[in-house]
Amino acid sequence: MRILITGYKGFIGQNMVKALADHELSLYEWGEPDYDLAELDMVIHLGAISDTRCEDWPALRRQNVDFTTNLMKRCQTHRVPLQIASSASVYGLNNTTFKESDPTAPANMYARSKAMVESYFKQMQPVSPVQLFRYFNVYGPHEDHKGDQASPFHKFQQQAKQGVIRVFEGSDEFKRDFVPVQTVIDVHKAFFKVPKSGIWNVGTGIAKSFLSVAEEVGGPVVAVPMPSDLKSTYQRYTQADLGELHRILSSRND
Repeated sequence: MRILITGYKGFIGQNMVKALADHELSLYEWGEPDYDLAELDMVIHLGAISDTRCEDWPALRRQNVDFTTNLMKRCQTHRVPLQIASSASVYGLNNTTFKESDPTAPANMYARSKAMVESYFKQMQPVSPVQLFRYFNVYGPHEDHKGDQASPFHKFQQQAKQGVIRVFEGSDEFKRDFVPVQTVIDVHKAFFKVPKSGIWNVGTGIAKSFLSVAEEVGGPVVAVPMPSDLKSTYQRYTQADLGELHRILSSRND
């Protein structure tokens, strides 16, 4: 297959490029020359401002929304299947069911940008597949550049090397759906053979506490107070409902 991957220098992008090395890849990152969709078999759009604390709305709008919706239009014009990285952050802070049919309630500007792309998609009538994947908390190799936005797995591994892992007080009650990046890639690849458009969760369907992640990494663990500026916006729980994902993939194999 001839595949264009945007955001190939990012965490998931680097892993995707390695996983698809047996395909003919074109790679695109912000600031490079324009790209040609002619003759492509697939576009995987991973490029975005992924910092959930970013408050530069013009930049988020330009890169996360306008770039993506323009790419959607171009892929439709050329009849090229398109896969887009969305985010479970669109569910907001208070959702407990995490079904794709739930209303979105973005709690930050990053989540808002993803919700806007999804809203644009819902108004489309695609002639070629447009597939959006709501990633839950992804972790794995190549997170080094992410700094404070890295997964707890990566942070705790780095802290363990320094002698102690720091978790917020009450971290046995803070639970997230932590999904390996390989699972994300496997879902993308499985959908190469799904000629349908839609929005699907990508997670494990299991909520794991931050404390259990720290214990899994290993080493001394100490609890520290949560910064006051995080308390009102800290997400306590995520767990992907994978019913729709499993339904569509099982129907593919019927």
